[in-house]
Amino acid sequence: MNIRHKLLLAAMASTAIGITPLLYVVSLSVFTKVVIVLLTLGLNGLCFYFLTTSINKSLQALEVGLLNFKDGEYSSTLACHSDDEFGALCALFNATADTLRAEKQWLHQRELMLDKVLQTSPDVLLLVDSDNRIVFSNYQARHFFNASHRLEGDSLDILLKDKPTALGEMMQDSKEGLFTLPIEDKGVETWHIAKGTFLLNNHPHRLFILKQMTRELNRQEVTVWKKVIRVISHELNNSLGPISSLLHSGKIVGNQNGDPRLVRVFKTIEERIDHLNQFVQGYGKFAKLPAPVFDIVNWNDVLAQLKQQFTFKLSMSEHIELRADSVQLEQLLINLLKNAHESGGDAQCVELAIYQNTTQVIIEVLDNGKGMSESVMANALVPFYSTKATGSGLGLALCREITDAHRGHLIIQNRQEKGLCVRVVFEKN
Repeated sequence: MNIRHKLLLAAMASTAIGITPLLYVVSLSVFTKVVIVLLTLGLNGLCFYFLTTSINKSLQALEVGLLNFKDGEYSSTLACHSDDEFGALCALFNATADTLRAEKQWLHQRELMLDKVLQTSPDVLLLVDSDNRIVFSNYQARHFFNASHRLEGDSLDILLKDKPTALGEMMQDSKEGLFTLPIEDKGVETWHIAKGTFLLNNHPHRLFILKQMTRELNRQEVTVWKKVIRVISHELNNSLGPISSLLHSGKIVGNQNGDPRLVRVFKTIEERIDHLNQFVQGYGKFAKLPAPVFDIVNWNDVLAQLKQQFTFKLSMSEHIELRADSVQLEQLLINLLKNAHESGGDAQCVELAIYQNTTQVIIEVLDNGKGMSESVMANALVPFYSTKATGSGLGLALCREITDAHRGHLIIQNRQEKGLCVRVVFEKN
């Protein structure tokens, strides 16, 4: 029974109660009294029905509008024609609909913006439900798992099956932090994983955020080394200046006295000063490497310069176009070819291979020397580290600095047969 029926019954009941006492004071037959009561009630109900028609329509309209609100539809409004309370409710309903419609539009735009931000984020984002099913993934996550389709609905366990064990262990563990992954075309990469747990639609979900930290850690490491080098160079320069001045005076005194032992002592000191000057200059070159100036590389000029200094076999694809700093690229190749010639292998077997795919230009320098042990390879890119008696430990460190400045990757691998392969990967612009 709706409110209109209840009001009708209340009106008829009040009418019956009102006329009943009058019937007692009127001398009419019972039948006549009953007819009068029924006619009065019928006329009352009929009048009430027509008078409440507009109210009923207003209530029905409000009901339909509220049902639309329940379904998330805020575009419908009510036609307001009366000046009574229902007219005020109608106006309030329309104002609420306008507000909700504006908020829905605003939220929709926010969702679009948030989705755009998440999809274009350089971090790997995965949202997983309690059944280990992926309910959200961004483009970087699909690239990370080498998937050609959206990951939503896939099982996380199946995705991790073909990935390195370290990744599965970090995602199953409750801890956050850094871990390393072997990447086939990029060597070893360092990643940071962050996790969050929260309720979504009253169901527990887990959020995984994986951030690539290799380049940032390399950058911070190189920055620290450069600061150390600048301090060392400054202190050495402060000492070498007075020593050189005193050495010059000492050599004059030694020549005047004609003492061969004194002359030999000063000559040895001069040689060591020259060596220290070369040391300072070499490290200063690493510490003050300028930002690369990108331009199309003229491979003929670069290779001509290299052939004047080294002997190597060349394997090169046609029409390779790379935007890089030619001077720094040449310095990088000089260091790599120099290391290849000093590897202990046959100098005639040193190879330089340059090729490309759809997105990358790859440069490889190969030798047939002794290769590297795991401990040497782990420290090969660290400044000051060298296995050579006269090495400065800057060659590969400078190569990595140049490669990072070009947003590329430097990979060192032992060849299966014999020797070492140093691979530099540049992304095409």
